[in-house]
Amino acid sequence: MRSIDNSRPFGAHLRMSWWKPLVVIIGSSLSILILQILLYQIVGIIEGSDDPMSAAFTPLKFMAVNLSTGIAGVLAILLLAWMAKVPWRSLIRSSRGFDTRRLVQYLVGAALLVGAGLGVVALVAPDAPGWTAFGISSTTILMLAVTVLTTPLQTTGEELLFRGAVLPAAASWVRAVRPALAVGIIVSGIAFALLHGSSDPWLFGYYTVFGICTGLMMIISRGIEAPVAFHLANNVLATTVNTLMADGEAFPLDRSTDSGDASLLILAAVNIGMVLFVWLRERRNRTKQ
Repeated sequence: MRSIDNSRPFGAHLRMSWWKPLVVIIGSSLSILILQILLYQIVGIIEGSDDPMSAAFTPLKFMAVNLSTGIAGVLAILLLAWMAKVPWRSLIRSSRGFDTRRLVQYLVGAALLVGAGLGVVALVAPDAPGWTAFGISSTTILMLAVTVLTTPLQTTGEELLFRGAVLPAAASWVRAVRPALAVGIIVSGIAFALLHGSSDPWLFGYYTVFGICTGLMMIISRGIEAPVAFHLANNVLATTVNTLMADGEAFPLDRSTDSGDASLLILAAVNIGMVLFVWLRERRNRTKQ
């Protein structure tokens, strides 16, 4: 039996034994947790911290998160490629090479959408993100440097793990195409939300919407460029604003109960807007061909 079925749309193109997706999903999820905990402990030793797992982000802890996520994403793709016996490139794009131009176009569009969303939040709910005051310190500069240098690794890693590996692995459980895509999108979206570890219903719901929307972007565009571009723009812009508005301190990453609110609906709308943008661009390109 062939592992790749090119007659099916990208995202539902794998065929595997039922137990293999479980290994991929569980193994990939555990890898990101283990790597992050391990690197947190190393950072705690370097910084002399009594609580290396605290919510406050120092530049080194932020780097640890980004590096662990990037590594876990690569491991997830390699694991699925090995389990399904397919080329790893077949998990990140369909019947074409990686498209740098497509990535740049989506990155620009995503930056405009995310920037607009953050601007609306600042106007209508300025207290919701936990911003205190504008401030620049050595911590601020280090955090911004880590953001620029390592966030591309983190966002690419998450998209490789959840959209490149978990989504097609889960979709392989179902033979009918549309239900298979629905299962893949939902499983990858919920797994993405669970791995972010939030007990707040607003935040959990937002992470789920984020995961579902980036899954749709991948399927519509038949590749990983669109979700990576959106994820990168979202995380770089949000982290930059959070850092600059932390009054020169390291901003806390609070995902506990009552840490989210209805202002997240604005950011959810940005996600949906990006899905629409990807659909329109891909539709226009197919019309030209």
